[in-house]
Amino acid sequence: MEIEKGFKIDSPDVFVPWNISEKEFVKLFETNKLKNVANGYYTISCESLDGLKCFIGFHFDPRRNGILNELEFFRLDYTNQKASFEDFQFHFEKAFGNPNLKSKGKEGFDNYQWSINEIRIMHYIFDRFGNEEHMRIRNESTSIIKEL
Repeated sequence: MEIEKGFKIDSPDVFVPWNISEKEFVKLFETNKLKNVANGYYTISCESLDGLKCFIGFHFDPRRNGILNELEFFRLDYTNQKASFEDFQFHFEKAFGNPNLKSKGKEGFDNYQWSINEIRIMHYIFDRFGNEEHMRIRNESTSIIKEL
């Protein structure tokens, strides 16, 4: 995968380039079930990274008439948080290799980060009204928000 250019979704079969405008992005998914959750934020249930089934959230910056700069991977059911965390980690390591950074995290889960030039991939557990898994890919060349 050429993550520096964008992200390939296997099903539906769509390549989403970084810095795409919101209008152009919506056209990529015309025949699929793309959900507009809020200004500058869309989600879709999909499969990517050779078998990873989840939802992807697409974040645009600024929130109105912005460009794509972040992908958020999530599930609706986290009854088995360990299995979810291991599944995401397996698919991301298979696609992008070993993380560049690993640190002690919360509740027995480590924090992981990959840095591929201007692309940063993060996987960790965050305490927000209980444990919440975060699996994100961010294009740092356009992102003004820094995290972790």
